[in-house]
Amino acid sequence: MCRSIRPLRDRAAPPATDGDVADAARQYLRKVAATRAPAARDAAAFDAAVADVAAVTARLLAAMGAPPVPGPPTPPSAWPVRPRRRAPAGDAR
Repeated sequence: MCRSIRPLRDRAAPPATDGDVADAARQYLRKVAATRAPAARDAAAFDAAVADVAAVTARLLAAMGAPPVPGPPTPPSAWPVRPRRRAPAGDAR
C-alpha cells in the first residue's frame, strides 16, 4: 500500500471522528479507483461507495472498542506524530 496513507488513529490519540472515518474512506477509494476526483458521471457511485466504506469502518472501530465520535475531521496539526523511519544501513542521506 502507498506510504502516503496516514494512520487514522494512534492508540494514545483521541478517538477518530466521523469526519476522520469519512476522509479515510475517501482516501482509500481514491487509491482503489486510481483517481483524485471521480468524473461527474461517476460522482454518485463514488459518494455511495464512500458512505458504504465509512459505515463498515465505523462498525469495525466499534467492534474493536473504539467507536468514532461525532465531529469534523481532525486537522493535520492534531494528527499523531510518528517518529521518522531510520534510513536503511548504507544509505548516505
